[in-house]
Amino acid sequence: MKPIMATLLLLLPPRLLAQATSSTDAPGLRDGPHQAVINDVRLWYRVAGRGAPGVPPVVFLHGGPGQGSYHFAALVRPSLEHSLRMVYFDQRGSGTSERPWTGEYSMATLVEDIEGLRRELGVPQIALIGHSFGGALALEYAAAYPARVARLVIVSGMWSMPVLGHYQCQRIWAVYPALARAADSAGTGPDDHCQWFWNLPASQRTPLYEALMFPDSVVRARLDSTVAASHLPNTGELSAALWRAGMSQYQFTSFAKVTMPTLVIAGRLDGAVVPEGLQDLTQRLPNATFVEYDRSGHFVYLDEPDRFVRDVTSFIAGRAVPRTR
Repeated sequence: MKPIMATLLLLLPPRLLAQATSSTDAPGLRDGPHQAVINDVRLWYRVAGRGAPGVPPVVFLHGGPGQGSYHFAALVRPSLEHSLRMVYFDQRGSGTSERPWTGEYSMATLVEDIEGLRRELGVPQIALIGHSFGGALALEYAAAYPARVARLVIVSGMWSMPVLGHYQCQRIWAVYPALARAADSAGTGPDDHCQWFWNLPASQRTPLYEALMFPDSVVRARLDSTVAASHLPNTGELSAALWRAGMSQYQFTSFAKVTMPTLVIAGRLDGAVVPEGLQDLTQRLPNATFVEYDRSGHFVYLDEPDRFVRDVTSFIAGRAVPRTR
């Protein structure tokens, strides 16, 4: 009987198969924390929430790189879980997931980790929310496995370091004109990458860069306190490995393969991933909608949480989200 039932399920279209495969049918999609060995690494994820029939589970891909999913689950989870089946996933070397003894952190391996997670969940399709570096990871997975992604949400997402770096440098010069003039008078000139800014001592550069990401210092303090309470700090291992492998020149190029409906969300006040760069991404994708949040920086889901939840739940459920250009 079980083989016959499995054969019948495989004959269903993906949307009906998603309806037929409930959390009670798939052990990997049951409520609560899970650990699974995927690609020889013990990876952690947590499942919660109730999705509507036919709406796939939603996997959150955190940024950092290496930030972990805890802060998103702690601060955004209650609202999203009213209508979505959420999967909070810690990438290898992040949060509660294992740090591989091999030091294997390539983008290709991270993509295969997501595919392994999907198989562990036991569903034919997932939706993805990718924030910052998680946006690049979501794009790469969607291009590698387009049939497995029902809907894609890119939030302040990385996709081309040269393009984003260009817009970021323009923002840095606009926000810190005195520093820019000092750098210019020193003979460095207004280079397209703002190397003068990155050459500043970390003690000076870090608070300046944080100000570019967080228009509201209260939001930054809330995020910092949540991360501290988790006792799961970013070790920097994932980030360092990616940068050694050339992340500073990373560019996503497989735009034509990302055919599923895609929502690109930008914060107007974000100086890390400037909205103009995300508009460029939207124009290159076959089926993308761009929205800009007027009061948000890099963490739009913390700056304007109500709108974020409303837009994301509507989009993943197949309803329209008002466009902005």
